[in-house]
Amino acid sequence: MSNTNSTTTTATNGFAQAVQPISNQVITTDTQGLVAGFVNIPVKDGEIPVYRAQPDTGDNFPIVLVIQEIFGVHEHIQDIARRFAKLGYLAIAPELFIRQGDVSKLSNIDEIRPIVATVPDAQVLSDLDDTIAWAVKSAKGNGDRVGITGFCWGGRTTWLYAAHNPQIKAGVAWYGRLLGDTTERQPQHPVDVASKLTVPVLGLYGGQDAGIPLDTVEKLKEQLKSSSSKSEVIVYPDAPHAFLADYRPSYRETEAKDGWERLQAWFKQHGL
Repeated sequence: MSNTNSTTTTATNGFAQAVQPISNQVITTDTQGLVAGFVNIPVKDGEIPVYRAQPDTGDNFPIVLVIQEIFGVHEHIQDIARRFAKLGYLAIAPELFIRQGDVSKLSNIDEIRPIVATVPDAQVLSDLDDTIAWAVKSAKGNGDRVGITGFCWGGRTTWLYAAHNPQIKAGVAWYGRLLGDTTERQPQHPVDVASKLTVPVLGLYGGQDAGIPLDTVEKLKEQLKSSSSKSEVIVYPDAPHAFLADYRPSYRETEAKDGWERLQAWFKQHGL
């Protein structure tokens, strides 16, 4: 069952323009047995659109925050939310760039990066807090069983949110950047917060990722040794960046399937 909010301007039926052409390996998950679509939810300074997917019967669902890539909440991120819903989760993917711009309409990543660079981490973390609150109040979610997973930009956010909200059960970060310049908008990065983590996070990285040097992955692992989180980091030696992104040439089926299985086991291990 589809429940798309027609008033949501960023609700797209397909992929972001910047990720065309689409690979023929793309995975499509249907909405049979689900409530799935965009809705607007309240946040501190108004409303933001989110894509949510959940079983159409039952309640008290474990919640998974699904955090977008730089390209926004396009079809791939929506499909991942539906995959979680098929497993019995309430999955929610908020449009975390919407105040700064609708990146789904842009055809060039060089147009997207400056917009995303203006998104303050504090705004993102606050929006995710509000997303959980909405999930519990309005979408039959269980606030005591919350997890988070994210991809690329969302992978970085996954580490930061796990540090921000110690009440969540677990996180899985897919190829998120670990170090960078410190700015007013981005005062900390995953390596900076890793030693203080209490939430267990599984990091999944590609050994051939040109944008995330392996020495930064090693720095993260070193910092995690002094945390109490029992987080883990897996590096797939032959995988590039975005190896789960089945709509792109970077997709690697073997590593993607292994990572997805590890995610499910990690969530179950930690009460999700």
